[in-house]
Amino acid sequence: MQQINNTTRSIGNFGEDIATRYLEARDFKIVERNYYAKKLGEIDIIAHKENTLHFIEVKSGDTGYDPVYNVTPSKIRKVINSAYYFMKERKLDLPFSIDALIIRKGEVELIENITL
Repeated sequence: MQQINNTTRSIGNFGEDIATRYLEARDFKIVERNYYAKKLGEIDIIAHKENTLHFIEVKSGDTGYDPVYNVTPSKIRKVINSAYYFMKERKLDLPFSIDALIIRKGEVELIENITL
């Protein structure tokens, strides 16, 4: 497994904290953070709103590079596979959405229903 340094993890946690507050202010209920599906990947935030589960990839950055470009097809496939695993593991049969939450220069954007 690839080792992530503490600085990268701290930045990721900071972005996920902002994302969690943003979602909760919009009536999402946080189900889990940093869910890891063995050999499939990680989901940053799993949230529930209006009978729909939202599997959310969080990307943030304050540089000139837009973090939305880090939401790659490969990453989305991992989130989708992990979402199916989560639902099977918990025996859930609910509508769900694969989303990205982008934090750039203090602004937050939720992109729902990402498709490949």
